[in-house]
Amino acid sequence: MLWFIYVLNFLDRQLLSILAKPIQDGLNVTDGQLGLVGGLYFAFFYCFIAIPVGWLADRTNRIAILSAACAIWSAATAACGLARNFGEFAVARMTVGFGEAGGVPPSYAIISDYFPTGRRGMALGIYNLGPPVGAALGIAFGASVAAAFSWRDAFVSIGIIGVVAAVALLFIVKEPKRGGLDASGAVIAAPEKARFLETLKMFVTRPALMLASLGSGATQFITYGLGNFATLFLMREKGMTLEDVAVWYALVVLIGMGGGIFVSGWAIDRFTRISKKAYALIPAASLTLAIPFYLLFVWAPGWQLALVFLLFPTFLNYFYLSSSVALVQEEVKPNQRVMSGALLLLIMNFIGLGLGPTYVGAASDYFRADFPENSLQIALYTITPFYVLAIGLFLWLARVLGREERSAA
Repeated sequence: MLWFIYVLNFLDRQLLSILAKPIQDGLNVTDGQLGLVGGLYFAFFYCFIAIPVGWLADRTNRIAILSAACAIWSAATAACGLARNFGEFAVARMTVGFGEAGGVPPSYAIISDYFPTGRRGMALGIYNLGPPVGAALGIAFGASVAAAFSWRDAFVSIGIIGVVAAVALLFIVKEPKRGGLDASGAVIAAPEKARFLETLKMFVTRPALMLASLGSGATQFITYGLGNFATLFLMREKGMTLEDVAVWYALVVLIGMGGGIFVSGWAIDRFTRISKKAYALIPAASLTLAIPFYLLFVWAPGWQLALVFLLFPTFLNYFYLSSSVALVQEEVKPNQRVMSGALLLLIMNFIGLGLGPTYVGAASDYFRADFPENSLQIALYTITPFYVLAIGLFLWLARVLGREERSAA
């Protein structure tokens, strides 16, 4: 059920990028405005509201928080389909971000209390299949509905499904005992409620947690910068139609992103038993392998060849996610898990989700004057250095984790 809620979370979020072309035509917006509403405007609420939500969820019923959040973002998604102009659409998208802030951090903590150490990497990896499935369903469903009816119908119908799911969640999932499986599967005493400033200070002063967050943020700058404009890029500059997008791009996202997240969850559980450095070395290696395929995707002259190349970075770009989430959940106290998960999301999403699409949209508008036919292509080339930055941060994290292991030995 938590996974299904996450599917809806990401599906709602991805509808903007999937339907960017018809939204542009219907509301008369630029690439830069699309980047802002899908990036900075959305992320401002999504990232910073997650902190008070995390604090509240660490002290109250996490299932109730998640249900309320799902209801809010789903109703706001439906409102996007009713927007009459860019201003109304932007407000609705910001409200989606407000609601989605309460979706993922409580779920991370709930799952960590359903599974013991040694099984959390795979459990969180399965949960993190929500984004690829949500994105693929969003592409297939959103593009199909938009082609057959209109982009507005896609937003409204998905919003209604989310409201129903929010109510169902309350009857299906029970609140687990906090930290109940942390002592080798034995139930332990309920921990004290975490203090906000204490958790914040702990997080920002732990090099491993901050490096995992920053490395994830640099990676998300690429994934969100590309993801929010991939459909528009493929349609406008590579010649795809909405019908092509609904089938072929959806398959690339489902197989690539889904496979990468699943395999990374398995790899984390396997190799972190040997060394904690695997939390950092696995994403560093995957991002290194992704660079040439990303460049070939942006270069490819047609959408068919572009999708072949895109499959590889779509698979490799997401190894960081389960790794960073599992590391943070393992390294903090049970009563600090929601708040710590919220801080991880704040940092990596503000950098990636907030700045990635905003930059790509602005860069495309900037390059359009001189390169009107391929401004998005040039903009996507310019985010390649963030691969190098992310790899460097994860290698730094590996050194920190190595020192911690030697100190504990």
